[in-house]
Amino acid sequence: MISDIALKICGITQVDQAVTIASLGVDYLGFICVPTSPRYRDPDTFATIRQELCTSLPQPPRTVGVFANLTEAALRAVQERAQFDVLQLHGQESGAFCQGVKHQFPQVQVWKALRIRDPADLEQVKDYEAIVDAILLDAYHPQLLGGTGQTIEWSILENFKPKCPWFLAGGLTSDNISVALQHLSPGGIDVSSGVERSPGDKDLSLVQQLITQMGAKP
Repeated sequence: MISDIALKICGITQVDQAVTIASLGVDYLGFICVPTSPRYRDPDTFATIRQELCTSLPQPPRTVGVFANLTEAALRAVQERAQFDVLQLHGQESGAFCQGVKHQFPQVQVWKALRIRDPADLEQVKDYEAIVDAILLDAYHPQLLGGTGQTIEWSILENFKPKCPWFLAGGLTSDNISVALQHLSPGGIDVSSGVERSPGDKDLSLVQQLITQMGAKP
Protein backbone atom coordinates (compact mmCIF):
# COMPACT_ATOMS: atom_id res chain seq x y z
CA MET A 1 0.00 0.00 0.00
CA ILE A 2 1.01 3.59 -0.59
CA SER A 3 -0.11 4.38 2.96
CA ASP A 4 -2.17 2.47 5.53
CA ILE A 5 -5.13 3.03 3.20
CA ALA A 6 -5.54 1.09 -0.05
CA LEU A 7 -5.89 3.07 -3.28
CA LYS A 8 -8.06 2.08 -6.23
CA ILE A 9 -7.90 4.05 -9.46
CA CYS A 10 -11.06 3.27 -11.40
CA GLY A 11 -12.15 3.73 -15.00
CA ILE A 12 -8.91 2.54 -16.59
CA THR A 13 -9.17 2.19 -20.39
CA GLN A 14 -5.62 2.34 -21.78
CA VAL A 15 -2.79 -0.17 -21.53
CA ASP A 16 0.04 2.35 -21.14
CA GLN A 17 -1.78 4.34 -18.48
CA ALA A 18 -2.63 1.16 -16.58
CA VAL A 19 1.01 0.07 -16.45
CA THR A 20 2.28 3.52 -15.44
CA ILE A 21 -0.34 3.97 -12.73
CA ALA A 22 0.32 0.47 -11.43
CA SER A 23 4.05 1.20 -11.23
CA LEU A 24 3.29 4.04 -8.79
CA GLY A 25 2.17 1.49 -6.21
CA VAL A 26 -1.60 1.61 -6.64
CA ASP A 27 -3.31 -1.36 -5.00
CA TYR A 28 -6.31 -1.80 -7.32
CA LEU A 29 -7.15 -0.84 -10.89
CA GLY A 30 -10.84 -0.66 -11.77
CA PHE A 31 -12.37 -1.46 -15.17
CA ILE A 32 -15.91 -0.45 -16.08
CA CYS A 33 -18.04 -3.27 -17.49
CA VAL A 34 -21.20 -1.17 -17.84
CA PRO A 35 -21.86 -0.49 -21.54
CA THR A 36 -23.64 2.82 -20.91
CA SER A 37 -20.54 4.30 -19.25
CA PRO A 38 -18.08 6.45 -21.25
CA ARG A 39 -15.34 4.45 -19.50
CA TYR A 40 -16.63 1.12 -20.79
CA ARG A 41 -14.40 -1.13 -22.85
CA ASP A 42 -15.01 -4.70 -23.99
CA PRO A 43 -13.76 -7.63 -21.89
CA ASP A 44 -11.00 -8.50 -24.35
CA THR A 45 -9.49 -5.03 -23.92
CA PHE A 46 -9.45 -5.52 -20.16
CA ALA A 47 -7.93 -8.98 -20.57
CA THR A 48 -5.16 -7.44 -22.68
CA ILE A 49 -4.48 -4.80 -20.03
CA ARG A 50 -4.39 -7.42 -17.29
CA GLN A 51 -1.92 -9.54 -19.27
CA GLU A 52 0.34 -6.54 -19.83
CA LEU A 53 0.26 -5.74 -16.13
CA CYS A 54 1.30 -9.29 -15.25
CA THR A 55 4.05 -9.23 -17.87
CA SER A 56 5.42 -5.78 -17.02
CA LEU A 57 5.33 -5.79 -13.22
CA PRO A 58 6.64 -8.27 -10.63
CA GLN A 59 3.71 -7.43 -8.34
CA PRO A 60 0.80 -6.13 -10.41
CA PRO A 61 -2.15 -4.51 -8.66
CA ARG A 62 -5.38 -6.43 -8.29
CA THR A 63 -7.91 -5.82 -11.03
CA VAL A 64 -11.52 -4.91 -10.27
CA GLY A 65 -14.37 -5.40 -12.72
CA VAL A 66 -17.24 -2.99 -12.09
CA PHE A 67 -20.67 -4.35 -13.02
CA ALA A 68 -24.27 -3.18 -12.66
CA ASN A 69 -27.42 -5.28 -12.75
CA LEU A 70 -26.12 -8.17 -14.84
CA THR A 71 -27.40 -11.72 -14.54
CA GLU A 72 -25.00 -14.24 -13.07
CA ALA A 73 -24.66 -15.83 -16.52
CA ALA A 74 -23.77 -12.52 -18.17
CA LEU A 75 -21.29 -11.71 -15.42
CA ARG A 76 -19.68 -15.12 -15.82
CA ALA A 77 -19.27 -14.57 -19.57
CA VAL A 78 -17.30 -11.38 -18.93
CA GLN A 79 -15.29 -12.83 -16.06
CA GLU A 80 -14.21 -15.86 -18.08
CA ARG A 81 -12.51 -13.49 -20.53
CA ALA A 82 -11.26 -10.73 -18.24
CA GLN A 83 -10.26 -12.79 -15.16
CA PHE A 84 -10.68 -9.97 -12.64
CA ASP A 85 -9.42 -10.40 -9.07
CA VAL A 86 -12.42 -8.52 -7.66
CA LEU A 87 -16.03 -8.21 -8.85
CA GLN A 88 -17.59 -4.91 -7.80
CA LEU A 89 -21.39 -4.84 -8.02
CA HIS A 90 -22.56 -1.28 -8.48
CA GLY A 91 -26.26 -1.68 -9.29
CA GLN A 92 -29.32 -2.83 -7.39
CA GLU A 93 -27.96 -6.30 -6.67
CA SER A 94 -29.50 -7.94 -3.61
CA GLY A 95 -27.62 -9.61 -0.79
CA ALA A 96 -28.78 -12.96 -2.12
CA PHE A 97 -27.37 -12.13 -5.56
CA CYS A 98 -24.02 -11.16 -4.01
CA GLN A 99 -24.01 -14.44 -2.12
CA GLY A 100 -24.65 -16.32 -5.35
CA VAL A 101 -21.77 -14.55 -7.06
CA LYS A 102 -19.46 -15.48 -4.19
CA HIS A 103 -20.45 -19.11 -4.53
CA GLN A 104 -19.94 -18.98 -8.29
CA PHE A 105 -16.48 -17.37 -8.01
CA PRO A 106 -15.00 -18.64 -4.71
CA GLN A 107 -11.47 -17.44 -5.55
CA VAL A 108 -12.56 -13.87 -6.33
CA GLN A 109 -13.50 -11.07 -3.95
CA VAL A 110 -16.96 -9.55 -4.24
CA TRP A 111 -17.54 -5.90 -3.31
CA LYS A 112 -20.89 -4.12 -3.13
CA ALA A 113 -21.10 -0.43 -4.00
CA LEU A 114 -23.86 1.68 -2.46
CA ARG A 115 -24.84 5.22 -3.41
CA ILE A 116 -25.28 7.44 -0.37
CA ARG A 117 -27.16 10.74 -0.13
CA ASP A 118 -28.30 10.79 3.53
CA PRO A 119 -27.82 8.82 6.77
CA ALA A 120 -30.84 6.61 6.03
CA ASP A 121 -29.07 5.19 2.99
CA LEU A 122 -26.45 3.66 5.27
CA GLU A 123 -29.10 1.21 6.52
CA GLN A 124 -28.54 -0.70 3.27
CA VAL A 125 -25.14 -1.79 4.54
CA LYS A 126 -26.76 -4.26 6.95
CA ASP A 127 -27.99 -6.31 3.99
CA TYR A 128 -24.47 -6.86 2.66
CA GLU A 129 -21.76 -6.47 5.32
CA ALA A 130 -21.83 -10.12 6.43
CA ILE A 131 -21.81 -11.36 2.83
CA VAL A 132 -19.36 -9.34 0.75
CA ASP A 133 -15.62 -8.78 1.11
CA ALA A 134 -15.93 -4.99 1.11
CA ILE A 135 -18.48 -2.18 0.92
CA LEU A 136 -17.82 0.81 -1.34
CA LEU A 137 -19.71 4.02 -0.59
CA ASP A 138 -20.23 6.35 -3.56
CA ALA A 139 -22.09 9.63 -3.97
CA TYR A 140 -25.71 9.42 -5.07
CA HIS A 141 -26.68 10.64 -8.53
CA PRO A 142 -30.21 10.12 -9.90
CA GLN A 143 -29.01 8.94 -13.33
CA LEU A 144 -25.35 7.95 -13.07
CA LEU A 145 -23.88 5.06 -11.10
CA GLY A 146 -20.43 6.54 -10.54
CA GLY A 147 -17.62 8.72 -11.85
CA THR A 148 -19.75 11.81 -11.33
CA GLY A 149 -17.27 13.94 -9.39
CA GLN A 150 -19.85 14.45 -6.64
CA THR A 151 -18.89 13.86 -3.02
CA ILE A 152 -20.75 12.25 -0.16
CA GLU A 153 -21.46 14.49 2.83
CA TRP A 154 -18.56 13.10 4.86
CA SER A 155 -20.03 14.11 8.22
CA ILE A 156 -22.63 11.34 7.99
CA LEU A 157 -19.83 8.76 7.79
CA GLU A 158 -17.81 9.82 10.83
CA ASN A 159 -19.22 6.96 12.94
CA PHE A 160 -19.50 4.48 10.10
CA LYS A 161 -18.01 1.15 11.18
CA PRO A 162 -19.33 -1.77 9.13
CA LYS A 163 -18.48 -5.39 9.85
CA CYS A 164 -16.36 -5.61 6.70
CA PRO A 165 -13.71 -3.37 5.11
CA TRP A 166 -15.01 -0.31 3.29
CA PHE A 167 -13.89 2.06 0.55
CA LEU A 168 -14.74 5.74 0.21
CA ALA A 169 -15.55 6.99 -3.30
CA GLY A 170 -17.22 10.04 -4.80
CA GLY A 171 -15.47 13.18 -6.00
CA LEU A 172 -12.13 12.53 -4.33
CA THR A 173 -9.14 14.51 -5.63
CA SER A 174 -5.67 15.53 -4.51
CA ASP A 175 -7.25 18.77 -3.29
CA ASN A 176 -9.70 17.19 -0.86
CA ILE A 177 -8.33 13.77 0.04
CA SER A 178 -6.38 15.04 3.07
CA VAL A 179 -9.52 16.67 4.47
CA ALA A 180 -11.55 13.51 3.91
CA LEU A 181 -8.98 11.36 5.69
CA GLN A 182 -8.78 13.73 8.62
CA HIS A 183 -12.44 12.95 9.35
CA LEU A 184 -12.84 9.37 8.12
CA SER A 185 -10.94 6.10 8.38
CA PRO A 186 -11.86 3.95 5.39
CA GLY A 187 -9.84 0.89 4.51
CA GLY A 188 -9.42 2.29 1.03
CA ILE A 189 -10.35 5.06 -1.36
CA ASP A 190 -11.63 4.85 -4.91
CA VAL A 191 -10.86 7.64 -7.40
CA SER A 192 -11.95 7.99 -11.01
CA SER A 193 -12.96 11.42 -12.34
CA GLY A 194 -10.66 13.16 -9.83
CA VAL A 195 -7.58 12.04 -11.79
CA GLU A 196 -8.89 12.45 -15.35
CA ARG A 197 -8.57 14.81 -18.28
CA SER A 198 -11.74 13.27 -19.73
CA PRO A 199 -13.69 10.07 -18.95
CA GLY A 200 -11.27 7.15 -19.19
CA ASP A 201 -8.22 9.32 -19.94
CA LYS A 202 -6.17 9.52 -16.74
CA ASP A 203 -3.89 12.44 -15.93
CA LEU A 204 -0.80 10.78 -14.50
CA SER A 205 0.34 13.96 -12.76
CA LEU A 206 -2.97 14.06 -10.87
CA VAL A 207 -2.53 10.43 -9.85
CA GLN A 208 0.91 11.25 -8.47
CA GLN A 209 -0.44 14.29 -6.63
CA LEU A 210 -3.16 12.16 -5.07
CA ILE A 211 -0.60 9.60 -3.89
CA THR A 212 1.55 12.36 -2.43
CA GLN A 213 -1.40 13.80 -0.51
CA MET A 214 -2.35 10.38 0.82
CA GLY A 215 1.17 9.91 2.13
CA ALA A 216 0.95 13.32 3.81
CA LYS A 217 -2.05 12.31 5.94
CA PRO A 218 -1.49 13.66 9.50
